[in-house]
Amino acid sequence: MNYLLKNQETPRLKFRPIATEDYDQWLPFFQHPSSFKHWVAPKQSPEEACKEWFARQTQRYNNNEGGMNALIEKSSGRLAGYCGLLVQHVDGITELEVGYSLLPNFREKGYATEASKRCRDFAFENNLTESLISIISITNVASVNVAIKNGMKPHKKTVYKEVDVNIFRISRMEWTQIISFGG
Repeated sequence: MNYLLKNQETPRLKFRPIATEDYDQWLPFFQHPSSFKHWVAPKQSPEEACKEWFARQTQRYNNNEGGMNALIEKSSGRLAGYCGLLVQHVDGITELEVGYSLLPNFREKGYATEASKRCRDFAFENNLTESLISIISITNVASVNVAIKNGMKPHKKTVYKEVDVNIFRISRMEWTQIISFGG
């Protein structure tokens, strides 16, 4: 299956595959302390963590594990962050997640909600799954709000990558109801 949102867009964002040329624009994510406020911070330098992140996305692409899409702000042409459909393994179950990360100066502008809704719709429109999740640190109120705006509901609490998280979920049936009401 192809989980990448090629040639997709929202009112303010364009989706495209990641590119190594994005490295310099993405590095500030790893340099900003708030990026790891809710997750275990990388043990290596920001530069090494950024390189590792790109390598992991390439691995995801090559192994059909989904992957992040670059989010390009239409008005400026700048990289705002990444959002995508990721094959994840949570408590021994393979799930499809809507995941996202934004550069600090693009946060709190509604981009995460806009991008995650497009990923949600793409997944269900293309019959990629019967339900989608978002894995959210229990301390990350902003991401909880994004999940709720994406029609997701708390499903369970667990530990994921050494972090206490809530798993939010939306089913195809719930999505169908949201779409029928124009959401």
